Amino acid sequence: MQMKESKENRASLPMLLLSGQPSKEVLHEDSKDREQRFSTFPSATVAFGHESDFHGPLFSTLAALGSPRDTRAGRWTLEYVLCLSLLMALAPARALKDRFRHARRVLVALYPGRKRPGRTYQGYLKARRKLNGRQRQALQRHLRDQHRHLAGAYWQRDGWLAFSADGTRIEVPRTARNQKRFGCAGRKKTGPQLSLTSLYHLGTGLPWAWRIGAGTQSEQTQLQSLARWLPRGSLLVADAGFTSFALLRALVARGVQVLVRMGSNRTLLTGLAEVRVKVQGEVVWLWPMRKQSTCPPLPLRLIRMEPAKHSPVYLVTSVMDEQALTDRQVGQFYRRRWGHEVFYRSFKQTLEQHKMCSRSPSEARRELEWALLAYLVVGLWSVAALIGAQRDPQCWSVGESLRVVRQAMPENRGPRRRAPLAVLLRRAVKDSYVRTGSKEARHWPHKKNDPPAGLPKIRAATEKERRWAKRTCEQAEAA
Repeated sequence: MQMKESKENRASLPMLLLSGQPSKEVLHEDSKDREQRFSTFPSATVAFGHESDFHGPLFSTLAALGSPRDTRAGRWTLEYVLCLSLLMALAPARALKDRFRHARRVLVALYPGRKRPGRTYQGYLKARRKLNGRQRQALQRHLRDQHRHLAGAYWQRDGWLAFSADGTRIEVPRTARNQKRFGCAGRKKTGPQLSLTSLYHLGTGLPWAWRIGAGTQSEQTQLQSLARWLPRGSLLVADAGFTSFALLRALVARGVQVLVRMGSNRTLLTGLAEVRVKVQGEVVWLWPMRKQSTCPPLPLRLIRMEPAKHSPVYLVTSVMDEQALTDRQVGQFYRRRWGHEVFYRSFKQTLEQHKMCSRSPSEARRELEWALLAYLVVGLWSVAALIGAQRDPQCWSVGESLRVVRQAMPENRGPRRRAPLAVLLRRAVKDSYVRTGSKEARHWPHKKNDPPAGLPKIRAATEKERRWAKRTCEQAEAA
Protein backbone atom coordinates (compact mmCIF):
# COMPACT_ATOMS: atom_id res chain seq x y z
CA MET A 1 0.00 0.00 0.00
CA GLN A 2 1.32 3.37 -0.95
CA MET A 3 1.30 5.50 2.17
CA LYS A 4 1.73 8.96 0.67
CA GLU A 5 -0.83 10.71 -1.46
CA SER A 6 -0.86 13.97 -3.33
CA LYS A 7 -2.99 16.89 -2.29
CA GLU A 8 -5.24 16.40 -5.33
CA ASN A 9 -5.92 12.75 -4.49
CA ARG A 10 -6.38 13.22 -0.80
CA ALA A 11 -9.45 11.40 0.53
CA SER A 12 -12.41 13.48 1.52
CA LEU A 13 -13.49 13.88 5.12
CA PRO A 14 -16.52 11.56 4.89
CA MET A 15 -14.39 8.89 3.24
CA LEU A 16 -11.86 9.16 6.03
CA LEU A 17 -14.70 8.93 8.52
CA LEU A 18 -15.86 5.59 7.25
CA SER A 19 -12.76 3.95 5.82
CA GLY A 20 -10.62 4.23 8.93
CA GLN A 21 -7.79 5.81 6.92
CA PRO A 22 -6.00 8.56 8.87
CA SER A 23 -5.35 11.98 7.50
CA LYS A 24 -2.19 12.99 5.68
CA GLU A 25 -0.57 14.44 8.80
CA VAL A 26 -0.29 11.02 10.50
CA LEU A 27 0.95 8.97 7.56
CA HIS A 28 4.54 7.77 8.06
CA GLU A 29 6.01 5.73 5.26
CA ASP A 30 8.89 4.46 7.40
CA SER A 31 6.70 3.04 10.19
CA LYS A 32 6.24 -0.68 9.62
CA ASP A 33 3.80 -1.19 12.49
CA ARG A 34 1.63 1.68 11.39
CA GLU A 35 1.62 0.43 7.80
CA GLN A 36 0.52 -3.01 8.91
CA ARG A 37 -2.23 -1.47 10.98
CA PHE A 38 -3.54 0.64 8.08
CA SER A 39 -3.47 -2.27 5.66
CA THR A 40 -6.33 -3.93 7.54
CA PHE A 41 -8.72 -1.15 6.50
CA PRO A 42 -9.69 -0.21 2.94
CA SER A 43 -8.67 3.21 1.76
CA ALA A 44 -11.24 5.79 0.74
CA THR A 45 -10.82 4.90 -2.93
CA VAL A 46 -11.10 1.18 -2.25
CA ALA A 47 -14.02 1.66 0.12
CA PHE A 48 -16.18 3.56 -2.33
CA GLY A 49 -14.56 3.19 -5.72
CA HIS A 50 -16.94 5.12 -7.96
CA GLU A 51 -17.99 7.50 -5.18
CA SER A 52 -14.51 8.97 -4.95
CA ASP A 53 -15.22 10.47 -8.38
CA PHE A 54 -18.02 12.72 -7.13
CA HIS A 55 -17.00 13.62 -3.60
CA GLY A 56 -13.96 15.54 -4.56
CA PRO A 57 -12.92 16.39 -1.32
CA LEU A 58 -16.44 16.96 -0.03
CA PHE A 59 -15.58 20.19 1.77
CA SER A 60 -13.26 21.64 -0.86
CA THR A 61 -15.62 24.56 -1.39
CA LEU A 62 -15.48 25.54 2.27
CA ALA A 63 -11.73 25.08 2.35
CA ALA A 64 -11.42 27.53 -0.53
CA LEU A 65 -13.51 30.08 1.34
CA GLY A 66 -11.29 29.85 4.36
CA SER A 67 -12.24 29.43 7.98
CA PRO A 68 -12.69 32.04 10.69
CA ARG A 69 -9.47 33.08 12.38
CA ASP A 70 -10.55 31.96 15.85
CA THR A 71 -11.71 28.57 14.57
CA ARG A 72 -8.39 27.92 12.86
CA ALA A 73 -6.28 28.90 15.84
CA GLY A 74 -7.74 26.80 18.64
CA ARG A 75 -8.37 23.11 19.13
CA TRP A 76 -11.54 23.30 17.06
CA THR A 77 -10.30 23.49 13.48
CA LEU A 78 -12.73 23.88 10.62
CA GLU A 79 -12.19 20.22 9.75
CA TYR A 80 -13.04 19.10 13.27
CA VAL A 81 -16.18 21.25 13.43
CA LEU A 82 -17.52 19.89 10.15
CA CYS A 83 -16.78 16.27 11.01
CA LEU A 84 -18.23 16.47 14.51
CA SER A 85 -21.39 18.25 13.33
CA LEU A 86 -22.13 15.40 10.93
CA LEU A 87 -21.16 12.69 13.41
CA MET A 88 -23.43 14.11 16.11
CA ALA A 89 -26.43 13.87 13.80
CA LEU A 90 -25.61 10.20 13.11
CA ALA A 91 -24.90 9.27 16.73
CA PRO A 92 -27.36 6.81 18.31
CA ALA A 93 -27.65 8.78 21.58
CA ARG A 94 -30.55 11.13 22.25
CA ALA A 95 -29.13 13.81 24.57
CA LEU A 96 -26.87 16.41 22.94
CA LYS A 97 -23.96 15.92 25.34
CA ASP A 98 -24.11 12.15 24.87
CA ARG A 99 -24.01 12.68 21.12
CA PHE A 100 -21.07 15.02 21.56
CA ARG A 101 -19.09 12.50 23.62
CA HIS A 102 -19.77 9.72 21.13
CA ALA A 103 -18.84 11.87 18.13
CA ARG A 104 -15.70 13.18 19.82
CA ARG A 105 -14.49 9.64 20.59
CA VAL A 106 -14.94 8.72 16.95
CA LEU A 107 -13.16 11.89 15.86
CA VAL A 108 -10.17 11.20 18.14
CA ALA A 109 -9.93 7.65 16.78
CA LEU A 110 -9.90 8.99 13.22
CA TYR A 111 -6.96 11.34 13.84
CA PRO A 112 -4.66 9.59 16.37
CA GLY A 113 -1.61 11.66 15.51
CA ARG A 114 -3.15 15.09 15.61
CA LYS A 115 -3.96 17.60 18.29
CA ARG A 116 -7.19 16.51 19.92
CA PRO A 117 -10.34 18.61 19.76
CA GLY A 118 -11.67 20.40 22.81
CA ARG A 119 -13.37 18.42 25.57
CA THR A 120 -16.38 20.63 26.27
CA TYR A 121 -19.64 20.84 24.37
CA GLN A 122 -19.77 24.59 24.98
CA GLY A 123 -16.39 25.04 23.27
CA TYR A 124 -17.65 23.12 20.24
CA LEU A 125 -20.77 25.31 20.04
CA LYS A 126 -18.65 28.45 20.19
CA ALA A 127 -16.51 27.18 17.31
CA ARG A 128 -19.55 26.10 15.26
CA ARG A 129 -21.08 29.56 15.54
CA LYS A 130 -18.10 30.93 13.64
CA LEU A 131 -19.27 29.18 10.49
CA ASN A 132 -21.07 32.00 8.71
CA GLY A 133 -24.07 31.72 6.43
CA ARG A 134 -21.92 32.12 3.32
CA GLN A 135 -19.91 29.03 4.20
CA ARG A 136 -23.00 26.94 5.01
CA GLN A 137 -24.63 27.95 1.73
CA ALA A 138 -21.44 27.07 -0.13
CA LEU A 139 -21.54 23.59 1.41
CA GLN A 140 -25.15 23.09 0.31
CA ARG A 141 -24.33 24.27 -3.22
CA HIS A 142 -21.39 21.86 -3.33
CA LEU A 143 -23.60 18.96 -2.27
CA ARG A 144 -26.15 19.88 -4.94
CA ASP A 145 -23.41 19.82 -7.56
CA GLN A 146 -22.30 16.37 -6.42
CA HIS A 147 -25.92 15.23 -6.34
CA ARG A 148 -26.31 16.28 -9.97
CA HIS A 149 -23.05 14.55 -10.94
CA LEU A 150 -23.77 11.19 -9.35
CA ALA A 151 -27.42 10.96 -10.49
CA GLY A 152 -26.38 10.13 -14.05
CA ALA A 153 -29.23 8.49 -15.96
CA TYR A 154 -31.53 8.96 -12.95
CA TRP A 155 -31.32 12.73 -13.14
CA GLN A 156 -34.52 12.58 -15.20
CA ARG A 157 -37.50 10.23 -15.04
CA ASP A 158 -39.71 9.70 -18.09
CA GLY A 159 -38.03 12.57 -19.88
CA TRP A 160 -38.66 15.11 -17.09
CA LEU A 161 -36.45 16.63 -14.43
CA ALA A 162 -39.01 16.30 -11.64
CA PHE A 163 -39.05 17.57 -8.06
CA SER A 164 -41.70 17.56 -5.37
CA ALA A 165 -42.39 20.16 -2.70
CA ASP A 166 -43.74 19.53 0.76
CA GLY A 167 -43.42 20.82 4.29
CA THR A 168 -43.41 19.55 7.85
CA ARG A 169 -42.85 20.83 11.37
CA ILE A 170 -40.13 19.89 13.83
CA GLU A 171 -40.67 20.35 17.55
CA VAL A 172 -38.20 22.23 19.76
CA PRO A 173 -37.94 22.42 23.56
CA ARG A 174 -40.60 24.52 25.27
CA THR A 175 -38.35 27.33 26.47
CA ALA A 176 -39.38 30.95 26.74
CA ARG A 177 -37.00 32.02 23.97
CA ASN A 178 -38.19 29.27 21.61
CA GLN A 179 -41.83 30.14 22.24
CA LYS A 180 -41.17 33.81 21.58
CA ARG A 181 -39.14 33.21 18.39
CA PHE A 182 -40.98 30.30 16.74
CA GLY A 183 -44.49 30.41 18.15
CA CYS A 184 -46.93 27.52 17.99
CA ALA A 185 -48.58 26.59 14.71
CA GLY A 186 -49.88 23.16 15.65
CA ARG A 187 -52.85 21.91 17.55
CA LYS A 188 -53.88 22.90 21.04
CA LYS A 189 -51.32 22.24 23.78
CA THR A 190 -48.44 21.80 21.31
CA GLY A 191 -45.11 23.48 21.90
CA PRO A 192 -42.95 25.73 19.70
CA GLN A 193 -41.99 24.34 16.32
CA LEU A 194 -39.71 24.88 13.36
CA SER A 195 -41.20 24.88 9.88
CA LEU A 196 -39.28 22.87 7.28
CA THR A 197 -40.10 23.06 3.57
CA SER A 198 -37.96 21.10 1.13
CA LEU A 199 -37.54 20.17 -2.51
CA TYR A 200 -37.20 16.44 -3.15
CA HIS A 201 -35.61 15.02 -6.30
CA LEU A 202 -37.94 12.37 -7.70
CA GLY A 203 -35.14 10.71 -9.67
CA THR A 204 -32.80 9.78 -6.81
CA GLY A 205 -35.13 10.12 -3.81
CA LEU A 206 -32.89 12.65 -2.03
CA PRO A 207 -33.58 16.17 -0.74
CA TRP A 208 -32.44 18.88 -3.13
CA ALA A 209 -32.87 22.08 -1.11
CA TRP A 210 -34.70 23.22 2.01
CA ARG A 211 -35.79 26.26 3.97
CA ILE A 212 -36.10 26.47 7.76
CA GLY A 213 -38.25 29.04 9.52
CA ALA A 214 -40.57 29.63 12.43
CA GLY A 215 -43.44 27.21 12.86
CA THR A 216 -45.93 29.95 11.99
CA GLN A 217 -44.31 30.64 8.62
CA SER A 218 -46.24 29.59 5.54
CA GLU A 219 -45.00 26.65 3.49
CA GLN A 220 -45.92 28.51 0.29
CA THR A 221 -43.78 31.47 1.35
CA GLN A 222 -40.84 29.17 1.96
CA LEU A 223 -41.36 27.48 -1.41
CA GLN A 224 -41.23 30.85 -3.16
CA SER A 225 -37.75 31.40 -1.74
CA LEU A 226 -36.74 27.86 -2.79
CA ALA A 227 -37.88 28.38 -6.39
CA ARG A 228 -34.47 29.76 -7.38
CA TRP A 229 -32.97 26.28 -6.94
CA LEU A 230 -35.38 24.75 -9.47
CA PRO A 231 -33.77 24.43 -12.92
CA ARG A 232 -35.60 26.01 -15.80
CA GLY A 233 -37.83 23.52 -17.59
CA SER A 234 -38.19 21.22 -14.58
CA LEU A 235 -41.49 19.83 -13.27
CA LEU A 236 -42.63 20.56 -9.72
CA VAL A 237 -45.15 18.15 -8.16
CA ALA A 238 -47.04 19.31 -5.07
CA ASP A 239 -50.09 18.50 -2.99
CA ALA A 240 -53.16 20.63 -2.35
CA GLY A 241 -51.29 22.86 0.13
CA PHE A 242 -49.39 24.64 -2.65
CA THR A 243 -52.17 25.98 -4.90
CA SER A 244 -51.74 29.70 -4.33
CA PHE A 245 -52.37 31.69 -7.51
CA ALA A 246 -49.37 33.94 -6.85
CA LEU A 247 -47.09 30.95 -6.20
CA LEU A 248 -48.11 28.98 -9.30
CA ARG A 249 -47.95 32.08 -11.48
CA ALA A 250 -44.45 32.92 -10.20
CA LEU A 251 -43.23 29.37 -10.84
CA VAL A 252 -44.58 29.32 -14.39
CA ALA A 253 -43.00 32.73 -15.03
CA ARG A 254 -39.63 31.27 -13.98
CA GLY A 255 -39.99 28.50 -16.57
CA VAL A 256 -40.93 25.79 -14.04
CA GLN A 257 -43.86 23.57 -14.98
CA VAL A 258 -46.23 22.61 -12.15
CA LEU A 259 -48.37 19.58 -11.36
CA VAL A 260 -50.53 20.11 -8.28
CA ARG A 261 -53.64 18.67 -6.71
CA MET A 262 -56.62 20.96 -6.43
CA GLY A 263 -58.80 20.80 -3.32
CA SER A 264 -62.14 22.16 -2.25
CA ASN A 265 -60.61 25.54 -1.35
CA ARG A 266 -60.03 26.44 -5.01
CA THR A 267 -62.43 27.47 -7.79
CA LEU A 268 -61.59 26.72 -11.42
CA LEU A 269 -63.20 28.47 -14.37
CA THR A 270 -64.14 27.03 -17.77
CA GLY A 271 -64.91 28.66 -21.11
CA LEU A 272 -62.82 31.71 -20.35
CA ALA A 273 -60.85 32.06 -23.61
CA GLU A 274 -59.73 30.23 -26.69
CA VAL A 275 -56.92 27.70 -26.30
CA ARG A 276 -54.11 27.91 -28.81
CA VAL A 277 -52.63 24.48 -27.99
CA LYS A 278 -54.44 21.26 -28.82
CA VAL A 279 -55.24 19.65 -25.51
CA GLN A 280 -56.68 16.25 -24.79
CA GLY A 281 -58.90 16.76 -21.80
CA GLU A 282 -60.46 19.80 -20.15
CA VAL A 283 -58.85 23.22 -19.93
CA VAL A 284 -59.53 25.29 -16.83
CA TRP A 285 -58.35 28.65 -15.53
CA LEU A 286 -57.23 29.57 -12.04
CA TRP A 287 -58.23 33.18 -11.46
CA PRO A 288 -59.26 34.31 -7.96
CA MET A 289 -61.68 37.22 -7.87
CA ARG A 290 -59.31 39.50 -5.96
CA LYS A 291 -56.72 39.09 -8.75
CA GLN A 292 -59.01 39.57 -11.75
CA SER A 293 -58.42 43.31 -12.05
CA THR A 294 -54.62 43.10 -12.01
CA CYS A 295 -53.46 39.70 -13.30
CA PRO A 296 -54.38 37.58 -16.33
CA PRO A 297 -55.84 34.12 -15.67
CA LEU A 298 -53.58 31.09 -15.40
CA PRO A 299 -54.53 28.36 -17.91
CA LEU A 300 -54.18 24.79 -16.67
CA ARG A 301 -54.94 21.29 -17.90
CA LEU A 302 -57.29 19.27 -15.72
CA ILE A 303 -56.70 15.55 -15.16
CA ARG A 304 -59.11 13.40 -13.19
CA MET A 305 -57.82 10.31 -11.44
CA GLU A 306 -60.06 7.78 -9.74
CA PRO A 307 -57.98 5.40 -7.57
CA ALA A 308 -59.60 2.17 -6.49
CA LYS A 309 -61.36 2.43 -3.11
CA HIS A 310 -60.48 6.12 -2.85
CA SER A 311 -62.10 9.43 -3.66
CA PRO A 312 -61.39 11.03 -7.05
CA VAL A 313 -58.27 13.18 -7.32
CA TYR A 314 -58.23 16.34 -9.46
CA LEU A 315 -54.80 17.34 -10.73
CA VAL A 316 -53.88 20.35 -12.83
CA THR A 317 -50.70 21.00 -14.76
CA SER A 318 -49.28 23.93 -16.67
CA VAL A 319 -48.09 21.53 -19.41
CA MET A 320 -50.91 21.98 -21.90
CA ASP A 321 -49.55 19.60 -24.53
CA GLU A 322 -50.72 16.07 -23.71
CA GLN A 323 -47.95 14.60 -25.87
CA ALA A 324 -45.28 16.25 -23.70
CA LEU A 325 -46.82 15.06 -20.42
CA THR A 326 -49.30 12.22 -20.80
CA ASP A 327 -51.96 11.29 -18.28
CA ARG A 328 -49.98 8.12 -17.50
CA GLN A 329 -46.91 10.20 -16.64
CA VAL A 330 -49.05 12.51 -14.52
CA GLY A 331 -50.21 9.55 -12.42
CA GLN A 332 -46.68 8.19 -12.07
CA PHE A 333 -45.17 11.50 -10.98
CA TYR A 334 -47.92 12.12 -8.46
CA ARG A 335 -47.43 8.64 -6.97
CA ARG A 336 -43.69 9.25 -6.77
CA ARG A 337 -44.45 12.33 -4.67
CA TRP A 338 -45.21 9.96 -1.80
CA GLY A 339 -41.47 9.41 -1.50
CA HIS A 340 -41.28 12.94 -0.08
CA GLU A 341 -43.55 11.89 2.79
CA VAL A 342 -41.37 8.82 3.34
CA PHE A 343 -38.30 11.08 3.47
CA TYR A 344 -39.82 13.08 6.32
CA ARG A 345 -40.79 9.89 8.15
CA SER A 346 -37.26 8.49 7.79
CA PHE A 347 -35.71 11.76 8.91
CA LYS A 348 -37.95 12.07 11.96
CA GLN A 349 -38.23 8.45 13.06
CA THR A 350 -35.24 6.50 11.70
CA LEU A 351 -32.73 9.31 12.24
CA GLU A 352 -34.64 10.36 15.39
CA GLN A 353 -34.88 14.02 14.45
CA HIS A 354 -38.57 14.56 15.23
CA LYS A 355 -37.61 16.98 18.01
CA MET A 356 -34.56 19.16 18.37
CA CYS A 357 -32.74 19.18 21.69
CA SER A 358 -31.19 22.65 21.61
CA ARG A 359 -32.85 25.08 23.99
CA SER A 360 -31.97 28.32 22.18
CA PRO A 361 -33.57 29.35 18.86
CA SER A 362 -30.33 29.82 16.93
CA GLU A 363 -28.85 26.49 18.05
CA ALA A 364 -32.10 24.66 17.29
CA ARG A 365 -31.97 25.91 13.70
CA ARG A 366 -28.32 24.89 13.36
CA GLU A 367 -29.05 21.47 14.84
CA LEU A 368 -31.80 20.87 12.27
CA GLU A 369 -29.64 22.13 9.41
CA TRP A 370 -26.73 19.82 10.27
CA ALA A 371 -29.09 16.87 10.69
CA LEU A 372 -30.39 17.49 7.15
CA LEU A 373 -26.84 17.69 5.83
CA ALA A 374 -25.94 14.42 7.54
CA TYR A 375 -29.01 12.72 6.04
CA LEU A 376 -28.04 14.01 2.60
CA VAL A 377 -24.42 12.85 2.91
CA VAL A 378 -25.48 9.32 3.91
CA GLY A 379 -28.00 9.38 1.06
CA LEU A 380 -25.31 10.39 -1.43
CA TRP A 381 -23.08 7.53 -0.31
CA SER A 382 -25.94 5.03 -0.57
CA VAL A 383 -27.28 6.24 -3.91
CA ALA A 384 -23.79 6.26 -5.41
CA ALA A 385 -23.22 2.69 -4.26
CA LEU A 386 -26.55 1.53 -5.71
CA ILE A 387 -26.01 3.28 -9.04
CA GLY A 388 -22.56 1.70 -9.23
CA ALA A 389 -24.24 -1.68 -8.76
CA GLN A 390 -26.75 -0.78 -11.53
CA ARG A 391 -29.72 -0.64 -9.19
CA ASP A 392 -32.47 1.93 -8.90
CA PRO A 393 -31.42 4.49 -6.23
CA GLN A 394 -34.96 4.74 -4.89
CA CYS A 395 -34.73 1.23 -3.47
CA TRP A 396 -32.25 2.30 -0.78
CA SER A 397 -33.21 1.81 2.85
CA VAL A 398 -32.42 4.66 5.23
CA GLY A 399 -32.42 2.36 8.25
CA GLU A 400 -30.05 -0.17 6.68
CA SER A 401 -27.69 2.55 5.44
CA LEU A 402 -27.61 4.19 8.86
CA ARG A 403 -26.83 0.84 10.47
CA VAL A 404 -23.97 0.21 8.03
CA VAL A 405 -22.50 3.69 8.54
CA ARG A 406 -22.63 3.43 12.34
CA GLN A 407 -20.96 0.02 12.33
CA ALA A 408 -18.21 1.35 10.04
CA MET A 409 -17.17 4.03 12.53
CA PRO A 410 -13.83 3.27 14.26
CA GLU A 411 -15.43 3.08 17.71
CA ASN A 412 -17.85 0.36 16.57
CA ARG A 413 -15.55 -1.55 14.25
CA GLY A 414 -14.35 -4.86 15.64
CA PRO A 415 -11.06 -6.64 14.95
CA ARG A 416 -12.60 -8.64 12.13
CA ARG A 417 -12.09 -7.11 8.71
CA ARG A 418 -15.35 -6.02 7.09
CA ALA A 419 -16.30 -5.77 3.44
CA PRO A 420 -15.74 -2.42 1.70
CA LEU A 421 -18.33 0.16 2.53
CA ALA A 422 -19.63 0.35 -1.05
CA VAL A 423 -20.39 -3.37 -0.99
CA LEU A 424 -22.24 -3.06 2.31
CA LEU A 425 -24.28 -0.06 1.11
CA ARG A 426 -25.31 -1.93 -2.04
CA ARG A 427 -27.15 -4.33 0.23
CA ALA A 428 -28.90 -1.53 2.15
CA VAL A 429 -32.15 -1.78 0.19
CA LYS A 430 -35.81 -1.93 1.06
CA ASP A 431 -37.64 -5.21 1.56
CA SER A 432 -38.93 -6.68 -1.68
CA TYR A 433 -41.88 -8.60 -0.24
CA VAL A 434 -45.45 -7.69 -1.11
CA ARG A 435 -47.54 -6.58 1.85
CA THR A 436 -50.80 -8.50 2.19
CA GLY A 437 -52.28 -6.89 5.29
CA SER A 438 -53.07 -3.32 6.23
CA LYS A 439 -50.19 -1.11 7.34
CA GLU A 440 -52.42 1.07 9.48
CA ALA A 441 -51.78 0.87 13.21
CA ARG A 442 -54.49 -0.76 15.30
CA HIS A 443 -54.60 2.01 17.89
CA TRP A 444 -52.82 5.33 17.69
CA PRO A 445 -54.33 7.90 20.06
CA HIS A 446 -52.30 10.84 18.71
CA LYS A 447 -53.00 10.16 15.05
CA LYS A 448 -54.04 13.21 13.06
CA ASN A 449 -57.32 12.76 11.22
CA ASP A 450 -57.05 15.60 8.75
CA PRO A 451 -59.97 15.83 6.31
CA PRO A 452 -59.19 14.97 2.66
CA ALA A 453 -58.50 17.74 0.19
CA GLY A 454 -61.88 17.34 -1.44
CA LEU A 455 -62.85 18.33 -4.97
CA PRO A 456 -62.38 21.80 -6.47
CA LYS A 457 -65.32 23.94 -7.48
CA ILE A 458 -65.62 24.14 -11.25
CA ARG A 459 -67.95 26.69 -12.88
CA ALA A 460 -68.34 28.49 -16.16
CA ALA A 461 -66.90 31.97 -16.44
CA THR A 462 -69.37 34.85 -16.53
CA GLU A 463 -69.54 37.37 -19.36
CA LYS A 464 -67.92 40.00 -17.14
CA GLU A 465 -65.04 37.64 -16.33
CA ARG A 466 -64.49 36.94 -20.02
CA ARG A 467 -64.25 40.69 -20.72
CA TRP A 468 -61.84 41.17 -17.81
CA ALA A 469 -59.75 38.23 -19.02
CA LYS A 470 -59.44 39.72 -22.50
CA ARG A 471 -58.46 43.11 -21.07
CA THR A 472 -55.84 41.81 -18.61
CA CYS A 473 -54.32 39.54 -21.25
CA GLU A 474 -53.96 42.47 -23.65
CA GLN A 475 -52.35 44.59 -20.93
CA ALA A 476 -49.92 41.77 -20.07
CA GLU A 477 -48.95 41.35 -23.73
CA ALA A 478 -48.44 45.09 -24.13
CA ALA A 479 -46.23 45.23 -21.06
